[in-house]
Amino acid sequence: MGLRLLCVWGTLLLSALWVAADVAEGLGKEEKGGAPGCPVRFKPAGQCGDGDECPYQVTLPPLTIQLPKQFKMLEKTMKELQSLKETVNKLKNACQGCRRQEDRTLQRDSEEAPALDQPDPGPDRGDLRQPSASDNTLQEMQVKMNRMSNSLRNARNQIATLQGRLEGLSLLNMNNVEAMVDSKVENITGVINNLDSKCSRECPVQGAPQFIIAPRDCSDYNYDMVKERKNGIYNVTPDPRNRTFEVYCDMESYGGGWTVVQQRLNGSTSFNRTWAEYKKGFGNLQGEFWLGNDKIHLLTKAKDMVLRIELEDFDGVREYAKYDQFYISNEYLNYRLSVSGYSGTAGDALHFNKHYNHDQKFFTTPDKDNDMYPSGNCGAYYSSGWWFDACMSANLNGKYYHKKYRGVRNGIFWGTWHNVSHEYYPTNFRQAFKTVKMMIRPKNYAP
Repeated sequence: MGLRLLCVWGTLLLSALWVAADVAEGLGKEEKGGAPGCPVRFKPAGQCGDGDECPYQVTLPPLTIQLPKQFKMLEKTMKELQSLKETVNKLKNACQGCRRQEDRTLQRDSEEAPALDQPDPGPDRGDLRQPSASDNTLQEMQVKMNRMSNSLRNARNQIATLQGRLEGLSLLNMNNVEAMVDSKVENITGVINNLDSKCSRECPVQGAPQFIIAPRDCSDYNYDMVKERKNGIYNVTPDPRNRTFEVYCDMESYGGGWTVVQQRLNGSTSFNRTWAEYKKGFGNLQGEFWLGNDKIHLLTKAKDMVLRIELEDFDGVREYAKYDQFYISNEYLNYRLSVSGYSGTAGDALHFNKHYNHDQKFFTTPDKDNDMYPSGNCGAYYSSGWWFDACMSANLNGKYYHKKYRGVRNGIFWGTWHNVSHEYYPTNFRQAFKTVKMMIRPKNYAP
């Protein structure tokens, strides 16, 4: 747009100048004829109508032409074009000089061209009378060539050696291999036939195989397997691919068939344990214990389990929390907790709120931090192993206190208990629990 406007103004300017020239010429003729002369003035102007400075004005008495301010831009553009033209001419002359110098260099190099297996001596540095650098380069290249020649010679020798070995191995053809395999198979067949004939003469005839189904948890111990279903230690095999282990079975409470996975009675067992101890299990099955994360995983993997938690404080208040779904992942997934379907009287402390939710959380111990707290280890702070969030609204593996206590809430804790204070820095005493029991049973169990 600016260029088009400039062209328009330039056309108008040239037209004005031509008119001025014709007028000036006519006035000059009149002056020669005796008429008084009318000088033409072409000079910078003052201020334009819009306040900008006009670069020039042409005075043709009695006519005065006010030139537009774009005339100054036209003048400036012409000067820049002239300067650019001079710069291009200088560069062109310089390029022609470089080309002539390059032709002379190529002519000199053609007279003293290096061999094809020698490196380029590099750009001309103005010192053609010092051949020592090129001589050193040639010597280095010669050394490298010698090394490469030696390496090729060694490789050729190694290839010849390998060819000899291959020719030796080729003597052992497939016929020899087949003959050797046949002889081995024949020997094995003879041994098997001898054992078969010996067993048919000496081994007694066996009846149909007797299949014994091992109980996978405490609920599999029905009245046909035990005369009296009493509380005690039983053997279970949740997964036939894994070993059998002992568990404590509650056969009397709420229809029986409960497999106890945790129990707190008197504080005789410390629950401030390492990852390896929580993995294997610790304590006494007749007293306080943690069954072990690997065993709990196998039990909850074999069947859909229900979790029942029983709590009693030192005031004799007893409450329970029941969950219709309870599962513990394997160690690869850090024994992640899956729990849902609450019912009971103790309150759902495992799903306290969105900030304290133990469902789908990894297991954390004082020596292995898997919790959601970014600034530290909840297991180390509360001295126990548990499925901490950031950090907790429940912790049944906390320290056992024989009475209410003050300070860090590192004791057994259930955040929905009826008289628990939720102040961050409470000045009153903290709740303590006398007994805790966690036990599981198949969801479809029928007593």
